Amino acid sequence: MKTLWTALLLLMLQLFTAQESEVYADGIFGFEENKTQKIFTDWTRVRLDPGVNTQIVDSLQANQQVVILKKEETVLKLGERAANWYKISYQKGENTLEGYVWGGNLCVGYRNKNGYDFLFGLSKTIDRKNKEYNEIEKQNIAGIKVMEGNTLIDEVYFDTGRGEELRSAAFNIESSHKLQNVEFTLKAMVSGEACGIASYDQYVLFKDKKLITLPQLTNVGDAGAFYHSEEYVFPNDKGGISNAFILKVEDMEVDEKDREKKKSSSKTYLWNGSSYKLK
Repeated sequence: MKTLWTALLLLMLQLFTAQESEVYADGIFGFEENKTQKIFTDWTRVRLDPGVNTQIVDSLQANQQVVILKKEETVLKLGERAANWYKISYQKGENTLEGYVWGGNLCVGYRNKNGYDFLFGLSKTIDRKNKEYNEIEKQNIAGIKVMEGNTLIDEVYFDTGRGEELRSAAFNIESSHKLQNVEFTLKAMVSGEACGIASYDQYVLFKDKKLITLPQLTNVGDAGAFYHSEEYVFPNDKGGISNAFILKVEDMEVDEKDREKKKSSSKTYLWNGSSYKLK
């Protein structure tokens, strides 16, 4: 009987360990089959089969268009990025080729305007020291690249979410917001889509073939208990002022007597047509 209980205990421990080590893909790397997608990471390896230990048959550069043929169940986690492997097809010269790539090397959004391709993706995870707690934290880095064909024109990088914060992403082109000399504005968003999970909005100005990042916006809330909200007021918005953008911040929390306590603040950044500074 003692031997039986020991065996059962070992089996339960193995099952628990397997559940703990199981890796789930981040939602932003969920790509639809039979849809076109683009490569974000230069020298993305194309493999004969899904997995890092399989044969490398090719490599692809940023902005290469591919077609998603099939999502494999295999998930690979590198740093704080977890994604499925995908079977793809792509053109090289007159040939149509197939292979497997890791989903973390694909764009999570891309747009085209005025002859330029704009790519949004997650590039890597870095170690960063948290000075407040004197410990090392894992931080995902996202990026936006502007391409003219196969030529990289400019690129910028910025912090973004991890884990549950990587449920969905959006990437859009907006107007110049009436900022002097700005051709148009890019907005990249990563969201957790759940209570208490932050979302990140990154605005990037495009002018003279250059990308200029604005201070990142963070929003988070939890079912009426609290929220932290950040937004920009541009010159073309109600309350906006010429050649500037205003960062508005609002915090709310409910106290022990169910009373809402709100606090608001703002910062104004002056724009001179090529750069900005805090007023």
